[in-house]
Amino acid sequence: MRIFHLSAECYPIAKVGGLADVVGALPKYQTLAGLQAAVVMPFYNRKFVHENVFDVVFQGTTLLGTRRIYFEVLKEQTDKLGFELYLIKIPGLLDRENVYSYPDEREQFLAFQICFLDWINWSGQTPDLVHCHDHHSGLVPFLMYHSNLYRRLAHIPTVFTIHNGQYHGAFGWDNLHYLPEIDFYKTGLLDWNGGINPLAAAVKCCWKFTTVSPSYLHELSISSNGLEYLFYVERDKGVGIINGIDTDVWNAGTDLMLPEHFTAATVAKGKQKNKEILCERFGLAVDKPLISFIGRLVTEKGSDQLPAAIERSIKEHGDKVNFLILGAGDNATEMSLNLLKQLYPQNCNVFIGYDESLAHLIYAGADFLLMPSRVEPCGLNQMYAMRYGTMPMVRSTGGLKDTVIDFGDEGGYGIRFENVSVDDICISITRAVVLYEDTRQIQALRKRMMALDFSWDRSAKEYINLYESLIPKI
Repeated sequence: MRIFHLSAECYPIAKVGGLADVVGALPKYQTLAGLQAAVVMPFYNRKFVHENVFDVVFQGTTLLGTRRIYFEVLKEQTDKLGFELYLIKIPGLLDRENVYSYPDEREQFLAFQICFLDWINWSGQTPDLVHCHDHHSGLVPFLMYHSNLYRRLAHIPTVFTIHNGQYHGAFGWDNLHYLPEIDFYKTGLLDWNGGINPLAAAVKCCWKFTTVSPSYLHELSISSNGLEYLFYVERDKGVGIINGIDTDVWNAGTDLMLPEHFTAATVAKGKQKNKEILCERFGLAVDKPLISFIGRLVTEKGSDQLPAAIERSIKEHGDKVNFLILGAGDNATEMSLNLLKQLYPQNCNVFIGYDESLAHLIYAGADFLLMPSRVEPCGLNQMYAMRYGTMPMVRSTGGLKDTVIDFGDEGGYGIRFENVSVDDICISITRAVVLYEDTRQIQALRKRMMALDFSWDRSAKEYINLYESLIPKI
């Protein structure tokens, strides 16, 4: 089965968010499962392309409006990422350093999609399925099915994955001339709210669309920046599949970033040793429950509630709880957290910025990971934490709801709360403090968490099953 994944990001070539992590992992595990999976993305003038060897496998020209552009398709020689990697390079357009935020970003991603289709079409390739990710490749399904230029590709199934439904890539009808020849009777498929909306077009035209968690599929019909009715109408076409994590990287038994390795059988001793090193580094007492936060200090993550919740909890519980924050973002939140660090140095410490090795140590050494997110399509941090026996404390939204069961419920192992509020966060902190005192129960819950399967093997199989349900329809 030959699959092309189209994406603006892919780790480690270019990463801005979780999209890159998914596209950098899913094709690898699909290849291991026997598929011939490839990633196609724009060329970025970054470290990866300079440190690896690429072959030019195709050269051509195409029209972007009235402008004829030359493009190349480059293939990484050794498939070192575990799958075939192709980069589309357009001098002056797709050969820059950054992924986003250029004034001609619309033209960049339109050209990327057109060049992909021209390459596949003119080179005579017939993939079994094309898998598009987010709005940057959202026009591909429409063009495959409703442009005479690509009639040869019209029978190929398409799957579209929504990693964040808040971003649509919409633009005005005055830019329609950028698209190649299309069936003008089908332009309604491009339209949403009086403009061309690539995300909406993809949902309308693809054979199936997926979200990165089942709960997020439901939430899109409630909150998706104006596409709520579309997701309600098309709900039967949608499938929610939880993202996976690379369990080879996130493995407490082999993680090279940890001073002390451990397994589920040795979790008590292993976590204690890592916690001692972590607490010594940040001047915190090792005998108190350590509640951590790792992530961007932005509204989406609910981090604006952290300062007030931490201060109230320290006052409520006296000297019975500690907090450690790793992150950066909103200046006001950073200042408030640093002030808490000065006011309560025995109970709170903050690292402004990001440090990968420190993140691994926190996952291994902390007792709890707090995630009060307003929006979390899937979330990975809670899965990382559980691999290291650290209990997630999460708001019930998106992928957090789908991956964390409250320890008060049957088979549960985490802490969940309903609202992004200081009150709800503080109640959860109180529950964590009380639970921490029950050594026997928390050790049992740690072993339960570490036995859970959040691997990409599981997620890749779900995608493969989805592909197989579509391909026989040809």
